[in-house]
Parts: sequence; C-alpha cells; structure tokens
Amino acid sequence: MTGVALAPDRPTDNPAGKPRTPARLPGDGRAAYLFLSPWVLGVVVLTLGPMLTSLYLSFTDYDLFGAPRWIGLDNYARMFSDARWLNSLGVTALYVALAVPLKLAAALAVALLLDNRRRGQGFYRAAFYGPSLIGGSVSVAIVWKVVFSDDSVVDRLLRSVGVDAGGWAGNPDFSVPMLVLLAVWQLGAPMVIFLAGLKQVPRDLYEAAEVDGAGRWRRFASITLPMISPVVFFNLVLEVINAFQVFTSAYVVGGPNGQPAGSTLFYTVYLFDRGFGDYRMGYASAMAWMLLLGVGLVTVFLFRTARGWVHYAGDAR
Repeated sequence: MTGVALAPDRPTDNPAGKPRTPARLPGDGRAAYLFLSPWVLGVVVLTLGPMLTSLYLSFTDYDLFGAPRWIGLDNYARMFSDARWLNSLGVTALYVALAVPLKLAAALAVALLLDNRRRGQGFYRAAFYGPSLIGGSVSVAIVWKVVFSDDSVVDRLLRSVGVDAGGWAGNPDFSVPMLVLLAVWQLGAPMVIFLAGLKQVPRDLYEAAEVDGAGRWRRFASITLPMISPVVFFNLVLEVINAFQVFTSAYVVGGPNGQPAGSTLFYTVYLFDRGFGDYRMGYASAMAWMLLLGVGLVTVFLFRTARGWVHYAGDAR
C-alpha cells in the first residue's frame, strides 16, 4: 500500500530462536535449602558424625567410661592375631558363600514359576514375599531355633526317613546351614525384583527361539539370563552386602559366644560382643571399619567381573 511507511522490525532478545529458560525467582535457593535441611541434618548427625567418630575411636583405646587414649594402628594389628576374629571372619565368609547363591537361585526359580498367569497368582506372590517382611525379627529367629532344636519337628522328620542328625541348633556342623535356610526362606525381596525384570523380556524372543526348536533350558540360558543379567547383578550386590551384616538370627541362635563351639560367631556378633560385652569400643570401631573395607573390596570385585557377564540394552557385546 503506497503512502504508508512500515515500521522497522524490532530487534529481538533471542534472535537464534533458542528456548528460553524460566527466570529464577528470588528466594528459590532459600526454599530449596529449607526443604533439603532435614535430610542434610540427618546425614550429618546420624551418618557422617557417627562414622567420623568411630574412625577416630578405631585408633584409640576406649572403654566407654574413660577418655579415649590414642594408640595408633594397634587395634588393626591386633585383629590378625585374634583367634576369635579370624574365626568370625571364616564363619561369615562361609555364610555369604552359601546363603547368597542359594537365596538368589531360589528367588529366581520362584519368580519364573510366578511369571506366568495362573489362578491365585496374587496370593502366591504375597505368600512368598511375606517372610521378607518379618525376616529380621527376634521372634522369627527364636521360632527357627526351636524348630531346628533336638527332638523338634525337623529332627523328627529327618529321623522318619532314616537321617539321625540330631538338633541342628546344637550341632556345629549344621548351625550355619540352619541359618542359611532361614536366609533362603526370606527370598521375597529379590523375588519381586526378578519378577519385574522378567516382565521386561520381549516375548517375541521366546517365540522365535521356540520356532527354531530351542528347548526350555536353552531359552532360559540364551534369552532369560542375558536379558535379566542387570537385575541378577543388582540382587547379587544387595544380597552380598546384607549377608555380611547378618546379626539378629545369629545372635539369637548362638548368643554372644557363637554357640555351639563358635560355629555361629559371625563378624557382627563378635563386633557387638567386643563393643558392648567387653567394653572395648575402640577395638570394635576398628572391626567395623575393617568390615566396611572388606565389603567395599568385594563390591569392587563384583563390579569389575560384571563387565564379562552383565549385558545392558544397546550394549555392543
């Protein structure tokens, strides 16, 4: 249109058309720190504070009543000449070596059985998961000890089939297997995680393998295990860490001395006895840090070896 002057375009603040970020309002940072403060306070007071205190006490001779006396690395050096400490280390290692693979195998087997749709599936899942909710209670450990004591239900069942092993709770050869069975009975938590992993496996892989003539075991070894290997690894790390820290069941069954004959003297039981039985809190603190170091080394080893058998989506292997 003639006679009409067009106004020049106004310069824009965002000539490249980049998406704008929302403006930061005054007080946003203070509000964030306010909501984070309970967590930060809990970490500092309930986690970092006690950890640093125990680290300091591990280098001292402290009996809970007098002032800590600095002795350097004596507590750590004393462990390797402590027969009970070495025994607790062996008992705990045996328990971890037996309980972790058996519990994971049982949890995966139950998860495979419950993965298919069937009547009463929800009931079976709840029934298998139930023991995990009460697994750490003292009452369960007491009942377990009574069930495996001399002339109890288990002893009578075994004698009925010609096996006279006596009470497992009082037999040094069967006390650790008894606690391993208790751990396997509490398979609910890893079972639920395995179930979630099995749901993510594409069904067309099984159909293609079945068309090619692969049997049930072949499909499990070539499809199921590789596809859920990250879930297996996750459960493995959690169960190894938990197994090193077992305390309640071992203490109820064997007491502070790990009866019978020191066969249930787990690492945490001996740590508790040294700290609150003998009042050697400095030595107990050193034991706690050695446990942390040992669990950390085992975890690092698991992560290093996982590169060869754990497969993730999009992995080039």
